[in-house]
This record gives sequence, C-alpha cells and structure tokens, in this order.
Amino acid sequence: MPMKTLSRAWFRSPIAALAIATVCVATTGAQTRVTPPKNKYTPEQDVQIGREAAADVRREYPIIDDPQIDRYLDLLGRRLVEAAPSELKQPVFEYSFTPVNLKDINAFALPGGPMFVNRGMVDAAATEGEVVGVMAHELSHVLLRHGTANATKAEGFQLGALAGAIAGAVIGGGWGQAISQGSQFGLGTWLLKYSREYEKQADLLGAQIMARAGYDPRDLARMFETIQKQGNGTPPQWLSSHPNPGNRSQYIADEANRLRVGAHPDDSGFARVKQRFTTLPPAKSMADLARSGGGGRTEGSAPTGTVGRDVPAPSSRYREARGGRLFQVRVPANWTAVSENNAVKFVPENGYGEWQGQTVLTHGVELGVARASSRDLGAATETLVEAFRQGNPEMRVTGEPVAVRLSNRPGLGTPLAGRSALGGAERIGLYTVLLADGNLFYYVTVVPEAQARTYEPAFTRVLQSIRLSDR
Repeated sequence: MPMKTLSRAWFRSPIAALAIATVCVATTGAQTRVTPPKNKYTPEQDVQIGREAAADVRREYPIIDDPQIDRYLDLLGRRLVEAAPSELKQPVFEYSFTPVNLKDINAFALPGGPMFVNRGMVDAAATEGEVVGVMAHELSHVLLRHGTANATKAEGFQLGALAGAIAGAVIGGGWGQAISQGSQFGLGTWLLKYSREYEKQADLLGAQIMARAGYDPRDLARMFETIQKQGNGTPPQWLSSHPNPGNRSQYIADEANRLRVGAHPDDSGFARVKQRFTTLPPAKSMADLARSGGGGRTEGSAPTGTVGRDVPAPSSRYREARGGRLFQVRVPANWTAVSENNAVKFVPENGYGEWQGQTVLTHGVELGVARASSRDLGAATETLVEAFRQGNPEMRVTGEPVAVRLSNRPGLGTPLAGRSALGGAERIGLYTVLLADGNLFYYVTVVPEAQARTYEPAFTRVLQSIRLSDR
C-alpha cells in the first residue's frame, strides 16, 4: 500500500483552512508548557530515518489495504496534525497513518511522521476518542522528536544505523529481533524505549492536541487503562517501550481541567470502521507473526526439505542475502534462508528440519548476534561456546582459536566437532567478532565430517563475503 503523506499544498488549501478553523480552539492559557528536548539531528534526518524504518515495517507487517479504513485513519490523523502547535510542526515531515492487521493493542510512530495503528487498538477502543488519544500521544513523540532526541544521548552511531535499529525493535521476532537484541544494550535502548519523562511530555502534549481537535483528553487516560489490562498480568507490548510515568490518569485529568475542548467532530465513522474490520481476515498476534516467518524475517522462510534425505552439494552460483540492516552476505544459490529469534540460517535442501522430535541443522551456516560476556573477544567467544555446548553436550573444541578477518575486522576462528544427528562425526567452525555496541556477531558452519572437503570452499567464500554495517 503506498504511503500517504500530507503535502504542504494541502495545508494551504481552503478546505484545510476551514478544517483548522473548525477544530482549533483557544485554551484557558494554563496548559502545561511542553518543550522539545535537545536534539543534534535535523528534521530532514528524522524524515530519512523514519522513511527507511517504515519501509522495513511495511515489508514485515500485515498491512491492511482497505480504502474505507485508510480514509478513516487518515482523517483522524489529519485532524490531529492540524490541531498540533504550529511551532512544533516541521514542514518536511511526512505524516502517514497506516492500519495493521494485528490483534495486539498497539500503535507506534517513527521519526518524521509515519504512524502504524494495530487493528487491536481500534477493536479495544470503546469510542473514537480513545483511538484518537493514542494517535495524539504517538504524534506528540514525532512532533517533540523524541526518537532522535534519544539517539542524541548516545554517541558514535551513524544515521543509517538508526533506521535499522528502530525497524528491528519495532518489528520484533525473527531477524528483526536479532538486530534489536544485538543492539538493545546500546543503540536500541536509546532509540526505542522512551523515558518516563518523554512519556509524560507525549501524554500532556497529546491531551492538548486532542482538546484542540474536539476530543476529551480523558479518553487518552481511559485507553491507557485498557492497555494496562491487556495480557492478564503480562506487560503489554506497548508499555514495554512506553513506560507509565506514574499517576498517569490523574495528571491527564488535571491537564484536561486546564483545557477547553473544541467542537466535537462527527465520529459516526468509528462504528462503521469497527464493523469493516470484521470483514477482514482474522488478525494475527505478534507471536503468530514471528512464528510464521514475519516480524523481522530476512527473506522469509521457505521449505527446506526432509532431514535424512540426500543433501545436494553447494551451488557454484552465489546470490546476495541480507540480515536486516546488520549484514549482507553471499551464499550458494541453492541455499534457503531460515529466520529464527536472534539468528538466520542458510541451508541446502534436506539440511535442516525435524529429526526424531528435534529441530536439527546437519548442513549449512548460521549468522547471529549474542550478548557478549566481555569486551575481550577471546573471553566472549569462550562463553558463546559454552552456551552452544549446553544444547549439544557432545560438542568439543578441537584446536586453538586462530586470528581471522571478518568484515575486515579482527576476529577469531574456533574449530569444533560434535556428533551429527544423522550419525557419525560432524565438523563445526565458529567465527566471531565484536560489534560496535559491544555485542558478539558469530558465523557458524556445520557439515558431517565425511562431506567437509566438499563444503569447505563454500564456507570460506561465505565468510569472506560477510559485510557488517553496525558502524
């Protein structure tokens, strides 16, 4: 579905002027002043980051392409943008409001304007004002530029890495989560988890925007209470990145008392859109999306054959593959990508799958991110080997680690051996390098001992092709 943006020409149109005159209303003058935090990035950079991250989200999420729902969310979004303080509006921002067929009660906005609203948010809302409240809150994060303000607090990260980290953490699951987990202890923490201070700012500014647009700000507090109840005691997804500042309902109500609500707009479309959602295919949960290969897949997971049958030799032709924005690599053309929670495998037919009640890898490679136990590469690698051995007690180190180059960086190569699920010995190669955020990137090769010489040239060529882009 193409991204819808509000052009500057639209805001100069007579229709826009009439709409603004209708929804904007003076407040009592006692509203809380909300000041944007320090930010070293330009609004144009916000747009670039958000545009790139939104493209990833659109590839991974089940976007709803329904004209009626699209128009409705676009109308709500326009009302809120029009009602936003003029001093916070950035002419370059590209606002869009995209529905997603996920049942989780969630919505999020990216730097520069792209906003995504889950079907579950609309389904859970009792009134249009509750949906508008969350959208106003998310819009406030965009207007106050909280995403890049977070990045400003971190040092040493380039612009291109920001979009990947944002998309990785928003998408979650599959390789997207590998990116977020691999950077969560550094870059991801700054970009994707708003502080309680920023949350309160978005609550207050969102309440003010709602009032100007003709909605009761208390609807925002009511929706927060609904979100809080989601999950039967398990913290909802939305609250994991939007922590409750404390006394949320109370201070939103206090702010509402300081505001004069404008003329209430026609909200008859809310019931029609809720009914429209019921005609769509059933919504997935984020967990469903991750299990089905979405939510951060590298290329999607295709059938990999049947373990135990003959495995073809690596093709002499190679193709380029990517692991989100973290790496690119060239692999034999007859290998398939299989995404997991924090790694991606590339495997030949019949080299990966179920065998005697377990999922096994008999032929192929795995590239992934692990939390480093130390800034010392040797110590971090030893810890990773021990973690691998917990799942494969027969695995053992067969030689001293040797210095290697991985993505033109100093790394370690550690020879390992184990017992193949198919019987007999298997040879395992482990190659590790530290990422810019201090975590560990690894490349593992697996093949039965009897076929090691056939696969060794392919494993070496894949290793030499890896290019990391975390810096």
